[in-house]
Amino acid sequence: MRETVNRKTTIPVAKDESFRDHLGTIDESGGRKWIYPKKPKGKLYNARTVVSIFLLAILFGGPFIKINGHPILMLNILERKFYIFGLTFWPQDFHLFALAGLTFLVFIILFTVIFGRVFCGWACPQTIFMEMVFRKIEYWIEGDAHKQRALNKAPWNSEKIAKKVSKHAIFYAIAFLIGNTFLAYIIGIDKLFRIVTDPPSEHLGGLAATLIFSTMFYGVFAWLREQVCCMICPYGRLQGVLLDDNSIVVAYDYVRGEPRGPVKKNKSREKLGDCVNCRLCVQVCPTGIDIRNGTQLECVNCTACIDACNGVMEKVGFPKNLIRYASQKGIAENKKLTLYPRIIGYTLVLLILIGSLGYLMSRRTPVETTILRTPGMLYRITDAGNVQNLYNIQVVNKSFEQREITLRANRVPAKVSMVTRQALTVKPDTLVESAFFVEIPADFLHHSKTTLTIEILDRGKIMDRVKTSFIGPEASSKQKTAE
Repeated sequence: MRETVNRKTTIPVAKDESFRDHLGTIDESGGRKWIYPKKPKGKLYNARTVVSIFLLAILFGGPFIKINGHPILMLNILERKFYIFGLTFWPQDFHLFALAGLTFLVFIILFTVIFGRVFCGWACPQTIFMEMVFRKIEYWIEGDAHKQRALNKAPWNSEKIAKKVSKHAIFYAIAFLIGNTFLAYIIGIDKLFRIVTDPPSEHLGGLAATLIFSTMFYGVFAWLREQVCCMICPYGRLQGVLLDDNSIVVAYDYVRGEPRGPVKKNKSREKLGDCVNCRLCVQVCPTGIDIRNGTQLECVNCTACIDACNGVMEKVGFPKNLIRYASQKGIAENKKLTLYPRIIGYTLVLLILIGSLGYLMSRRTPVETTILRTPGMLYRITDAGNVQNLYNIQVVNKSFEQREITLRANRVPAKVSMVTRQALTVKPDTLVESAFFVEIPADFLHHSKTTLTIEILDRGKIMDRVKTSFIGPEASSKQKTAE
């Protein structure tokens, strides 16, 4: 496919680039081409297995870990309340989520620019579940790739029915467990436990959500599979604009490997490269590509081809790492990754965003208050000649302590009184709404609209300050006389 080049040359152009005109999982008629990857083995595969076990333990154990009686992570979209590492986030914290999302996006961009799609191969839930859970079960029940292919072509008999039914039953059982776990991250493990243990008629909505999640995951891992990575996942599409010749990816060393040729007894390989054209790298690929063609959209950097190639190199007595983590420029020029302007620029932007997010988090108050003048209500003149305004107040207690909220105005003669009682009790992790009056002597009002700052106190300690407007007559009679 590629011409022999020396290390001084830039990235060579393949003679035949037609493979880029179609996906390896789609045939010429546009139909699905089912992938039967050979069972991988090797040091990197073992390392990925250990990492996967660790990440799966975190995923399934997360809902049971609590801080201050609340989940370590729960994204309660229904109630618009998130718990993250012992902190409660309400809709009032949306600006923090927006900044955190932007920071994460820049991190993904920077990470991909430098290390390519390594996240997909080592930490993506889709890859972990597909390759480390469902695929392993498939190998255990149906055998390696050639046995799976033969089984699918065989007529339906008792053996085939038994294997297919048992495989898909286990698949759906695991999908059901995954669906329940993801639901626990939304509604909490306690509510999920009630849905599971109570009669189904009492939680029809929760039961429906559980079945929808489970069926969705079953469809992804039993049918869609690699199509998620190749056609659905937007992250894979980003490679086209984020990767360049300096990005570290799973790459084939064409300089050392070309031209290809099999190992033959008593035959010189002086004019041949180290690639023996065994095609094991293609057979183990879960997305059905040939890594020797170069970086491709479908590659998830799972390293199965590295393990397969290293095993062959060891058998024939050639140096390992013909396929390895490397940049295209590094292969062409035999250079290691160096810092270049794009990496430096992304890093600076990322540091600024992280600093801004850290500053806002440090300024985040445990109590957040919203105060608005009651709609449709004008000022009222009291019997004592004072001007009175009515306000609505909403207090969000983001902490896990009960608050006894009192209010105080920054203007000395202003009197604040709650509609119900003087102190407003706000229980932990709740939102309370009420109303209060602000009363100011008319002589102290110089304009029809005065800016007023309301201090929110908890047992005498200032927790928050909110600016609002106070409406009154244009001026008092004394002021008009003086003018």
